[in-house]
Amino acid sequence: MRSGVLFDVDGTLVDSTYLHTVAWWEALRQQGADVPMATIHRAIGMGSDKLLDHLLGPDRDHDKDAESSTAHDVLYGAWWERLRPLPGAADLLRAVAGRGLAVALASSAKAPELEHLRRVIDADDVIDAATSSSDAAESKPAPDILQAALDQSGIDPEAAVFVGDSIWDVKAAATLNIPCIGLTCGGTSADELTEAGAAAVHDDPAALLAALDKSAIADLSVGERAQHRQ
Repeated sequence: MRSGVLFDVDGTLVDSTYLHTVAWWEALRQQGADVPMATIHRAIGMGSDKLLDHLLGPDRDHDKDAESSTAHDVLYGAWWERLRPLPGAADLLRAVAGRGLAVALASSAKAPELEHLRRVIDADDVIDAATSSSDAAESKPAPDILQAALDQSGIDPEAAVFVGDSIWDVKAAATLNIPCIGLTCGGTSADELTEAGAAAVHDDPAALLAALDKSAIADLSVGERAQHRQ
């Protein structure tokens, strides 16, 4: 097992959070549910199952869930070709790999979407593993997708850091006792991420890259070098 960093993708490495928000807003309206965008935005980062529970309650008509999820996927899919990486995304992944650390994407996107997100990031040469929704029984804030990323990459959970943009990312990491570095580029404030338990907060991947030498990731690379010397 080795040291490494897990990365959320949507809102952390790719600028997609608000597009997911609009897609869910319209998908829910099509089913007769008028939910404010601000409320939806705060739920982004959950899987569709938990997001619908969170927004509509467990007593809703579950027969409409599949239609809502499909509508979201179609609406969001119209934006795929316009997705862009967040500032410094690929550079951050390469810098982490350059420290001898494993790089794993802990995404709950469906497989075709994840494939496109990887093209947007354009750093496949340093990505050791990447998860999709099929790799986890439960979505965030359950830790299943992080555990899958650990298993696929061979990263030691006691020598790992997770980078994410939502409070659901922070909560999922906490369940596995993995420190989480929060990024505000997904639209969640620094105060909210800190209150949820983030070990540190930065604006975006570029800001984390600039502070990498003083981050928890730097501590991992020191440990990795010590392990190699042994």
